[in-house]
Amino acid sequence: MRFRTSWRLLALAPLAFGLAPVGTAFGAAAELGVRHRIDVMVSAEPDALILSRLKGAKGELSFTIRLSANSKESKFFGMLRPSFPDIVVPDGAGKPLVGQTKLWEEDVCHQRRGLPKVTVTQLGGHFAEGEGRIEISAINRHIGLLVPPDELTPGIKLDQGSDGFGLFYAFRAQTRNSRLNVDLKIYPIDCFL
Repeated sequence: MRFRTSWRLLALAPLAFGLAPVGTAFGAAAELGVRHRIDVMVSAEPDALILSRLKGAKGELSFTIRLSANSKESKFFGMLRPSFPDIVVPDGAGKPLVGQTKLWEEDVCHQRRGLPKVTVTQLGGHFAEGEGRIEISAINRHIGLLVPPDELTPGIKLDQGSDGFGLFYAFRAQTRNSRLNVDLKIYPIDCFL
């Protein structure tokens, strides 16, 4: 009985030693990292003035977004200033003013270190011309200053979800008086370091 067990172990030893370098090679595969993509979409609340008065009117919007995406492999801090000059006000609340658009994407794969910090700090624009024109100028509240007439509230966390691009985390900035929403979707994209 001992002889059979010893013999089997001796027979398996070359197989185990022969596979060891292969196992090491497979174990040395690249580490899983991440890179991020940020998309933006702009919509109006159902009670927004532009939806009730200006259906079909043309307008434009621009906003400022502060972005901080820092890691050992990639460092980015700055202001993004997207603008959308040819917006047509939809005929219903369920349709966006600006459809989902890619705003920013990292080129470099880096270690997982959390999501980029993204804040919408300012939103401006106008809709229609002449007497019916509606101006939009919304900014964040700042310490020591009066509350702005059309306050922009950033960082409203929305439910995470997934779509054709993958899993996303969503955040909203909303204007108090003009009732506009700027939705940001942050997609973590798996990659190899």
